Amino acid sequence: DRGGTIKAELYPANDNDFLADDNILINAGKTFRRVVIDVPSSGNVQLCIRAPSAGTYGLSLLHDRNKDRKFDKGFSGDGVGFGGNPASLGPSKPRIAIGRVVTSGGVTPVNVRMLYRSGLLSFAPIK
Repeated sequence: DRGGTIKAELYPANDNDFLADDNILINAGKTFRRVVIDVPSSGNVQLCIRAPSAGTYGLSLLHDRNKDRKFDKGFSGDGVGFGGNPASLGPSKPRIAIGRVVTSGGVTPVNVRMLYRSGLLSFAPIK
């Protein structure tokens, strides 16, 4: 699927701050980074998000298929991915364990498996 955008977000590595509102995190002086790119017409999707320093963070990705800047949960809806590459997701807010990434002092490649609606209440990779 080559439509829409991919949004990557970097969060503090704890359950309270993972996927929290960006304005709340920024106003509290906590780590938050976001990068949005158009899905390329061909090839692998690659983007770079700058971590403030080496350490542990939460990483989430959103494939916003229709560029409406929100998560659409329907069967033709958006995809999600997390740094920990869970095999599937349920309907509740994920915990930091599925999003955790550890960055080094330099470029730290992270491959993320995207998950899309696969049942009434679950998300899984496209088959």
